[in-house]
Amino acid sequence: MATLTEHLIKLTDHRDRDLLELTLAKALIDLVPIQRVLITRVTSEDGIRRWLDVVSLDARGGGKVVDPLRVDIDSLPLLEDAADRLRCIQSRDRLEVAWAGEDGPRKTYFPLFTDARADEEQGVLEIHSAAPLNEDALETIGQLHHIYRNMYTLLAYSDRDALTGLLNRKSLDDAFYSAVLEELDGVMDNALQASAPGSIGQERRHRVPPNYWLGTIVIDNFPLLSDKHGHLIMEEVTLLVARLMGNTFRAHDRLYRFGGDQFAALFHCPDEALAFGAFERMRANVEKFNFPQVGRVTVCAGFTRIMADDSPSTALERAEQAVDFAQKNGRDKVCSHLDLVRRGFFVEVARTGAVDIF
Repeated sequence: MATLTEHLIKLTDHRDRDLLELTLAKALIDLVPIQRVLITRVTSEDGIRRWLDVVSLDARGGGKVVDPLRVDIDSLPLLEDAADRLRCIQSRDRLEVAWAGEDGPRKTYFPLFTDARADEEQGVLEIHSAAPLNEDALETIGQLHHIYRNMYTLLAYSDRDALTGLLNRKSLDDAFYSAVLEELDGVMDNALQASAPGSIGQERRHRVPPNYWLGTIVIDNFPLLSDKHGHLIMEEVTLLVARLMGNTFRAHDRLYRFGGDQFAALFHCPDEALAFGAFERMRANVEKFNFPQVGRVTVCAGFTRIMADDSPSTALERAEQAVDFAQKNGRDKVCSHLDLVRRGFFVEVARTGAVDIF
């Protein structure tokens, strides 16, 4: 069994926020006499907030790690369906619930964060124990929780684009593999090893299901608009496009800004038609929006299915080729790389992610 110091080292080793909850849960199971630990987050779609259990571990062995990109949001419980959890995040304080007598089993809830946060960062650390937690247990939980909060905040700052608050290019590399692994259950230790220092940025290979999509979005004629309206006005346009992305895509989809006029989205959906529909809604929402002092702005989008041997750079290369095709063939449109291959505009070659253009 690892010591407290060893678990603290593991928590501070991470470069991927998605694995912090798992590391925290494993440390608690190892170091505190508890039966079960759950870490649940608030997620929302169309203004409806729900609970998403991202990690669940049992002291007897077994557990579950959930990929938020593959969750059926409508199947999740509403916030009001778990009143104790809701009270915990509303009070921003620890909540203990005895459900079988004064000295019997307990559920103890800790807010993941005690300061004001966006919905996507709200959550609860839920601990099940056979009896009330003693002072030593509470102290250990507090120490681990404190380190978790510090690391989450540091990584969140480094993962975000300073202007828009969307994820940045670096975070795509850091999160790509954990986001698209076919099975997260039963590979928790492998995931921890994959996120160890020195492994980030390597072109690793893995298995993925055929239902993840990566697309890039660019603002049409951005240099001309910048020359006409100036840098500050175009910063406002960039902020508004980022806001439209947040309103168009689902709460658990990963949205990025790579700098300048380039944005991206990584998400899971069953087929190409639905992926196309997501980017088409984004294109249409931008087209009909009235940008202050600029008026009409349009975007192009290009997207690709993530393949079994992909790395972030190979998948992104195909998406960028599709969006480049859209820009060169009329702008204000969405192109699927897979569809362009089917129609003979691109031809795949042996090198993964590389294409030749006729």
